Amino acid sequence: MVTDHRKLPRRRGEALNAAIFQAVLDELTEVGYAKLTMERVAERSRTGKASLYRRWASRMELVLEAVYHALPDPDSPPETGSLRGDLLAMLRANAEILAGPAGEALRGLLGDALSDRSRTAELREHSHHSGLRAMQEITRRAVERGEIDADAVTPRRLEVGLAMVREQFLFQGVPIPDDALVEIVDEVVVPLLRGPQS
Repeated sequence: MVTDHRKLPRRRGEALNAAIFQAVLDELTEVGYAKLTMERVAERSRTGKASLYRRWASRMELVLEAVYHALPDPDSPPETGSLRGDLLAMLRANAEILAGPAGEALRGLLGDALSDRSRTAELREHSHHSGLRAMQEITRRAVERGEIDADAVTPRRLEVGLAMVREQFLFQGVPIPDDALVEIVDEVVVPLLRGPQS
């Protein structure tokens, strides 16, 4: 039996957005990115399709926003008391997220974007750079603790660990083995950040 969303109590703001984002994640889990439609998300979140299009101009925008909403706060990454511990905790959290609906979304978004320049530009435009922001906070704390020198922290060095996790995700699949994450941290990221200054 289908319930007419117009007869239900009206939700607004964050409550409505949360219901929509949950509907997106549920759809990604159930049918995958390729079969996700605005109609199904509207039906699942018990709102109108027009309500979705007022907020998000495209499926890509909506899915990206739902995924970012599900991610941990990039400005408050795990704090274990050491650079190595923080990096491992962050990469493990990322690997767990990639094994769920967010990973399904990322595969679909990249597939869409790589085949169309305008979609690539749209994906870039809506990127929140959350992983990079988390790395900046982790390395800022490590500099404060005296574990690394601030001059050794460069944009390229901040990207390496996250890029290697994405490569593992895209070409080896999920779940990402924990020993791969430990190797990325111990053999690449920590030595880079403790290496010669830029």
